[in-house]
Amino acid sequence: MRDTIDATVLQPEQERRGLANAALRQHTMMPLVLGFWLHDRTWERLAGEQMSSESLPEPLSKARNDGSKEDNQTLLPLPPVCDATRVGTQEVKPMKVQAKEENKKRRARGSGGKRGKRVEEPQSSGPFFYFGGGNGAEIVSAYCEKKGWTRTYNKHREDFKLKWCEIKSSRTYLNFREGQQLVYQIPNNKVLTTKIGLLNSLREYERVSSKVNHGRAIRNLKMKEFIPTTFRLDVKEEREAFFARQQGGKSNYTDMWICKPTGLNQGRGIFLLRTAEDVAALKLKLQRKCELQNDTKVFHRQPQAYVVQHYIQKPLLLKEKKFDVRSYLLIACTSPYMVFFRHGYVRLTCDPYDPDSRNLSAHLTNQCMQRKNPLYSRVKEDTVWTMESFNAYVNERFSIARDWVLGAFTRCMRQIMTQCFLAVKSKLDRKLGFFDLIGCDFMVDQNFKVWLLEMNCNPALHVNCEVLKKVIPNTIAETLGKFI
Repeated sequence: MRDTIDATVLQPEQERRGLANAALRQHTMMPLVLGFWLHDRTWERLAGEQMSSESLPEPLSKARNDGSKEDNQTLLPLPPVCDATRVGTQEVKPMKVQAKEENKKRRARGSGGKRGKRVEEPQSSGPFFYFGGGNGAEIVSAYCEKKGWTRTYNKHREDFKLKWCEIKSSRTYLNFREGQQLVYQIPNNKVLTTKIGLLNSLREYERVSSKVNHGRAIRNLKMKEFIPTTFRLDVKEEREAFFARQQGGKSNYTDMWICKPTGLNQGRGIFLLRTAEDVAALKLKLQRKCELQNDTKVFHRQPQAYVVQHYIQKPLLLKEKKFDVRSYLLIACTSPYMVFFRHGYVRLTCDPYDPDSRNLSAHLTNQCMQRKNPLYSRVKEDTVWTMESFNAYVNERFSIARDWVLGAFTRCMRQIMTQCFLAVKSKLDRKLGFFDLIGCDFMVDQNFKVWLLEMNCNPALHVNCEVLKKVIPNTIAETLGKFI
């Protein structure tokens, strides 16, 4: 029995491209998939765990009971893609306005259950959903309310059907009723969505897989084929290996390295190493931190762990600007696993690419970083492209197979995401009702080689430009459409 089956591998080339094109045009999620593959818009179980109607969320259980059998295979109808037109075309307010309104609502309804404060409960019989935080609050709430669900602002309420929190807390999972409730974010998703967690998981998976004879199964990628050379600075052996590499002449100082904190996002804490002086300064800083850590007389907090990664200095450019691609991995169910891929959007910098620029916004493409650029208000609509625009531009400007974006590039992203998921699937907490939407960031270099930059939990759901006003609500609608 094979460990995984990638849906696109099972169909002829023409059918695979047709599937990718159709899914892209409809902005739908495609199966990644573990134990299932897409066939005539149905889920077909090929291998994996035994499933029963009792072990599936209600919409999927109902679909299974209504299904038919062909060739002794149980077919599960693919949950229909929800009509997100209203949500997708509604007027979505700027992030600052959304945040202010959310804070105003919270104040109006009390403190959400804090001691000594009265919480005004909604006058409804439910079902109830709770949203904690501001990332995507308006979009998620609009979708749930459209379906007849009622939002509660009491984070301690236990009769919720859906709890969507952008910050994980042990209380969120404390009284979780498996099979009856839905909780956004798998508790230990850090094994996939932090820099060190993903690095360790992939290394372990590669080490174990190298000892297994996979026969004619799909070949696993080597980490060096899709992850830039990376060292952990919190591990003495790796830290010393990195600095020895610089001093031993193995590294060309025309090369650059990028340092990233393991658990932060939106470009926070990132800095570049350009010269020997930069590397020496980092080494000295880390030595002082180690000395402080060893001083038992001084109380100190555990410092943020960093990785240092080889910087891709020759990226493919769009209109002379650096870009990366945000795609989505949806773990819709953990028991049994149901995993989906969805196209996202392209993120570009405001300024033309200059590897020597000291401005981080020239190197990091995320919207949070680009908003700091003085040009952003004038060019913000050019900083996010649809995948269709990306595909058209590549077709027009580069001598490469037509529809490379929809074909080879998409297959490569799916293969990388599948391998990352396989690396953690035995580690993730598995309870019926846990689900996760993960943002996966890819870069393409000038040789059209695809690199995975990182995977992010609680990806940004802000809609500060026209492309995002279409992509984000549709992504949320398809995510929740699997359950509601």
